[in-house]
Amino acid sequence: MTGVTLTPARAVAARMVAQDWPWARDNRAAIAAHWERRRAARPAMFNGTVLMLRRWALADGILDLDLVEAEFAALLAFKDWGFPDGSVLNVFAAAVPRTRDGAFLLGEMGPQTAAAGRVYFPCGTPDRSDIAPDGRVDLAASALRELREETGLTAPEGPDPGWIVVRDGGLMALLRPVQLAEDEAEVRTRIAAHLAAEAEPELSGIVAVRKAADLDPALMPGFARHYLEAVLAGTA
Repeated sequence: MTGVTLTPARAVAARMVAQDWPWARDNRAAIAAHWERRRAARPAMFNGTVLMLRRWALADGILDLDLVEAEFAALLAFKDWGFPDGSVLNVFAAAVPRTRDGAFLLGEMGPQTAAAGRVYFPCGTPDRSDIAPDGRVDLAASALRELREETGLTAPEGPDPGWIVVRDGGLMALLRPVQLAEDEAEVRTRIAAHLAAEAEPELSGIVAVRKAADLDPALMPGFARHYLEAVLAGTA
C-alpha cells in the first residue's frame, strides 16, 4: 500500500468553480487524437462533461472540494497517460455495498465501457447533473445514483455512514459504505433481474469479496483493492 492513504471523513462539501484546466487546453490536439483511437475500439463511449478535482482540504472530519469542468476525453487521456498533471485529481464517489452475510459486491464493467473487464464498486465521475443551482455538488447522491443505475439497488434508511477517502496517485476515491439488509444470494438475484431488464447494462456481472484471497490485482484497481485489504484486515 505504498503511497496509498485511507482517511475517514464524516462529511464531504463539494462545489463547482469557474476555472479551466490548463493541461487539457494545452494538449487538446493530442487528447482529441487519443479519443478517436479509444473510441474506435469502444464506439459507445460518449465525450460528455465531467468534473475534476482542483483543490481539496480536510479539516475537522469535513472534506472540502473545488471541482472544475472537463471533457471526458481529457480525463480518459489523463488516466491512460499516467496522470501527468499534478494540478488536478480524478475524483469520484462510489457506493460500497455489503450484504448481510458479509460479502462486498463489485461490478465487472461491460465490454462497451471504457474500463471493460475491470472490477470495482458502482461509481461514476461526477458530471453536470450533480451540480445544484448554487454550485454545490452532491457526491453522496452521485454515488447512490450510480449504485441504482448499475445494479438496481438502493441504500436502506439509517445513520449517515460517512466516507473513506482513498488517495492513490492521481486519483481520489470517496467510498461510502452501504449496508444491505439481504444475504448475497438474494441481492444477486435482484441485480441479475435488473441487468436482464437493461438493453445495454453497464455491468456484465457481479464479483463478491469475502476474504483477501478474493482480491484480483489483475482486474481490480488499486483504490478498491487497498480499501478491501484494510477492511478485511480490520484496519479501516
